[in-house]
Amino acid sequence: MPTSKSYAEFILEQLSGLPEITSRQMMGEYILYYRDKVIGGIYDNRFLVKPVKSAREKMPEAPMQLPYEGAKEMLLVDNVDNRDFLAELITSMYDELPELKKKKKA
Repeated sequence: MPTSKSYAEFILEQLSGLPEITSRQMMGEYILYYRDKVIGGIYDNRFLVKPVKSAREKMPEAPMQLPYEGAKEMLLVDNVDNRDFLAELITSMYDELPELKKKKKA
């Protein structure tokens, strides 16, 4: 079941306090970026983030879930109604996230 446009818009609105949040739609789901690093995504109407140390510390009870078959597990973000929490979560994760790989020019 792909993510509904209304749920994706809701999550992006909740994250709108962070000026450098961007998204890219892929096969009915959404990859989310903060300052050009992948933080997670919206999959099947669930907001999932990479399980870096700071995210696990801020959400110690968060279950790990598969975004899609064959992917690595990610943390489910339950507290999507709290904009301040979401902003703090995302900014705390930034330094632990890998840089995007540059595409080689052909």
